[in-house]
Amino acid sequence: MPQRLVEEIVGKERAQQMSVQEKLDALEQAGYIIWPKKGAVPRYKRYLDMNPGNPIQDTITDITPISAHAKERLGYPTQKPLALLERILQASSNEGDVVLDPFCGCGTAIVAAHKLNRKWLGIDITHLAIALIKYRLSDMFDLKEGRDYTVVGEPTTPEDARALAKQDRDEFQKWAIGLIPRARPFQEKKGADTGIDGILYFIDDPKQHPKRVLIQVKSGKVSVKEIRDFRGTLEREGATLGFFVTLEEPTAPMKQEAEQAGYYTSPLGGKKLPRLQIRTVEQLLKGEEFVLPITAYLQGVSQAERVQAEVGQAELEL
Repeated sequence: MPQRLVEEIVGKERAQQMSVQEKLDALEQAGYIIWPKKGAVPRYKRYLDMNPGNPIQDTITDITPISAHAKERLGYPTQKPLALLERILQASSNEGDVVLDPFCGCGTAIVAAHKLNRKWLGIDITHLAIALIKYRLSDMFDLKEGRDYTVVGEPTTPEDARALAKQDRDEFQKWAIGLIPRARPFQEKKGADTGIDGILYFIDDPKQHPKRVLIQVKSGKVSVKEIRDFRGTLEREGATLGFFVTLEEPTAPMKQEAEQAGYYTSPLGGKKLPRLQIRTVEQLLKGEEFVLPITAYLQGVSQAERVQAEVGQAELEL
């Protein structure tokens, strides 16, 4: 007989005065007795909220690391599971609080904060991280830079881009690659020049393997030689498309050399696209993007779970 439950229903004093039958009647009236088929013995019904359970400990074993094939995996080396950051924020903050992540990486803490209706501020030293977070916020919450949050410290003009290129050529390359939606650096660390600075995968035919777009970024003076060499890289690598990003305006011979690379015809609608496309940093900043088929991206955050949440005050900072 669950005496404690009876006391909760009728009070401790009354429970002490009741007979066994009266207690059973009280339990039945409150919905705590199950009557099985004829001939079986009645039993108590236990509800989940009646069991206090065990407090969560500081050693977490029920949230597994992100596997190689996990849906939320972004390819960032230090990425943490979203569920882990959600648990930490739920235990340490309330809705409306401000969450600061000064080393935000691929932005899992920021995403968790936004999902849980916290305000947030993220800081990272690399332009790769900031670009990845922007795409993640766009795909998961439909947040737009300038409308829903601000980015502090990124180049916004060609002059800013030139200053970044003079300061750190590697970071300029990563920033420029970040201007191309869902593109990623080809090499995470500095190394020998392979003629490839960035890469993007896409599918426009589910019956074929993913197709590659190679990206090259130039911050200095460029000529037809760079375009000719990039054409050779596309052929050597068997890439479908090539995107060439430059700070300087391309010359007429450069454009002619790019045209010699021919066209790619997408099986999705039969659209013809130049195989080698050139854009200046100024064009990309103005929203004049490279041309791709209407397609399903494989590289980037389009595979991450899309989440609806209220828009709070937010800021990213370099």
